[in-house]
This record gives sequence, structure tokens and C-alpha cells, in this order.
Amino acid sequence: MNVTLTINGEQHILTIEPRLTLLDALREYLGLVGSKKGCDHGQCGACTVLIDGQRVYSCLALAAMQEGKEIVTIEGLATGDTLNPVQQAFIDNDGFQCGYCTPGQICASVALLEEVKRGCVSAVTPDLHSPPQLAELSEAEIKERLSGNLCRCSAYNGIVAAVQQVIGQKPPSPVAVVMVSESGNN
Repeated sequence: MNVTLTINGEQHILTIEPRLTLLDALREYLGLVGSKKGCDHGQCGACTVLIDGQRVYSCLALAAMQEGKEIVTIEGLATGDTLNPVQQAFIDNDGFQCGYCTPGQICASVALLEEVKRGCVSAVTPDLHSPPQLAELSEAEIKERLSGNLCRCSAYNGIVAAVQQVIGQKPPSPVAVVMVSESGNN
């Protein structure tokens, strides 16, 4: 079947098999390999993209069902050579280690910010009638809202710090750990 997909502001006409996932269309048909195939079951979030501004696991979305929608991948977040503020914050805060999950983490973080702006609550929002504002978003809120994106390297502190930077919060300083020997000398 023929399908026209709008990806990162450009239209692409593809001839595909109806069961092709959006992730496979992006990677194999269009060469947009930023979205990663982690689990291929919607359990890790490495394939997260934005569809009409909402985060979607592209491994679970059929490409044929995305006609008429605006799809944004990690490749489409920057404007020319200027990184999206979330991309820059990930660099500034070491929000990655191996980098495999990073594109999905960044797309999910961009969506998180928009969800909060729209007044969406999470499972840890204390008052469902008064959703948090970006400036007051707690670390627990950030972690809950990103819980569908896994990082095998455990770069979670840097990821949370990146989101905090974008919303204007100063991330807490790392606690210095001093090792003391049994003799009491450092």
C-alpha cells in the first residue's frame, strides 16, 4: 500500500506492507536511525517519537495509521545547528552514557514538558485538581513521567537534571562521599 508520512516537516511517500511499524519505516525505509529498536515490544521506550506532540512507542505504531499526522523524531528536534533545549540539557548534565536510549529519553522529555504545560497529571501528582506547573515540578514527578523509558546504564540522575535545567530549576549538587579508613585517616 502507499502511505504519505509527514516526518520532521517533510512528506515521504512510501510503498509499504500494511503491518510495517513506524519504527521500521523510519529506520529501514527512510534512514532515520535515531529512534532505536530496543525491545520491539513497547517496554523500553528507546523508540519513542512524537506524533502530533504526544509521545508514542514507534515499535507499536503501524506506519499506515500515521497518515495526516505530524511525526517528529530525534533528528527533527534541532533547528539547523541549534539543538533543542532538551538536547542541550542532556549534554550539559551527562544525561546519557552509552547513548542507546537517549533519543527516546529526549523525545519523552520534550513530551513531558508539553504535558505539564497542558495540565496533565501523573500517578504521583499530589492534588489531581491542581496539576503542577513546570517551575514546581518535583523530582518524583519527573521520574514518574519518564518511567516508560528505561536506561540500562542508569543515567537517570543526569536525565532528571536535564529536565530540571530546561524548566529553570537548579539540580541538587552531587553529595561528596569521603571514604574513611578504619584507622581514621583519609
